[in-house]
Amino acid sequence: MIDWIHFPTHTPAIVAPPTDEGATDVRRWLWIIAGLVFLMVVVGGATRLTESGLSITEWKPVTGVIPPLTEEQWSAAFEDYKKIPQYRELFPDMELARFKVIYAWEWSHRLLGRLIGAAFVLPLAWFWLRGRLSRRLKPKLLGILALGTLQGAVGWWMVSSGLVKRVEVAQERLAIHLLLAALIFSACLWVAGGLGPNARIVVARGRRRLASFALLLLVLVFVQLGAGALVAGLRAGYIYNSWPLMDDAFIPPHEELARLSPWWANLVDNVTAVQFDHRILAYVLLALSLLHLIDTGVAAGGRAARGAGVLLGHLLAQAGLGVAVLLLVVPLWAALAHQALAMGVLAVATLHARRLVAARGPES
Repeated sequence: MIDWIHFPTHTPAIVAPPTDEGATDVRRWLWIIAGLVFLMVVVGGATRLTESGLSITEWKPVTGVIPPLTEEQWSAAFEDYKKIPQYRELFPDMELARFKVIYAWEWSHRLLGRLIGAAFVLPLAWFWLRGRLSRRLKPKLLGILALGTLQGAVGWWMVSSGLVKRVEVAQERLAIHLLLAALIFSACLWVAGGLGPNARIVVARGRRRLASFALLLLVLVFVQLGAGALVAGLRAGYIYNSWPLMDDAFIPPHEELARLSPWWANLVDNVTAVQFDHRILAYVLLALSLLHLIDTGVAAGGRAARGAGVLLGHLLAQAGLGVAVLLLVVPLWAALAHQALAMGVLAVATLHARRLVAARGPES
């Protein structure tokens, strides 16, 4: 018996289960990601409004992080831009100095996308390897990562639509690009809302009804975001610059609303129909959110009713700002504020729905 021989033993490291403190750290990280996505949406709006989105005519996910640094490189990039219809038809008198400005907007937008990717992937790997993520949380975070990866490809798919036969990107692709960003933003807030110490609200009665109504409002906010992107993509805000009438009618003539065939083409290609749809959706959202506030105040009160009130307040402010954008004929500052506040409305709608979905009754 050779009990004097001691073989080395290695005890595997024990990874502690996720804790409330760890969940709070993950929640803060997701809030930061949501903030970065919010910033990217605003920069993307500025890129669109300044006609900067087609200034970079190539998609280089890695090497594209470095902008032109020499006059020779700037001249080459400008020559590439001169080959697309937007330059020839809209800006044939553009000089290199102006090109550098629009290039900076698009480059900043793409750089921010890369930074968001790094800010998501690196902490995700750290939390994962340290055992800070629960089994239920991991697939949710991987889903957000998949959406972010898809967003990069959708962004180039959108840009490519304006490089050959058009002077701008296709408005339906612009809407998809914005909606995907909004989905990532909302998903981060939704997941973060379920992490860390967070007192659940109490709903005396009608929990399912209130939660379902809040989810309906959240879906309609997404629909309205898509409608707004179509308005921006078609430059539909530069027509019918009056309110509440569109010229002399609340509802434009049928021949204007349905002038394209097939009928569904009017939903994405008809400037009159697109602006009218955006207006009507705003009225519907306001009416339903008011009903939801009344219902929530009667059935729940407390934090639930305050959340419904905050949502209605944001929608009223957004509607007022939208009217100002129209009456002022789309100044840059107002249009950017309108897009930023739209993301604020989405944030409030997301968190309000999240709280009601997780609400408990007085017997819980």
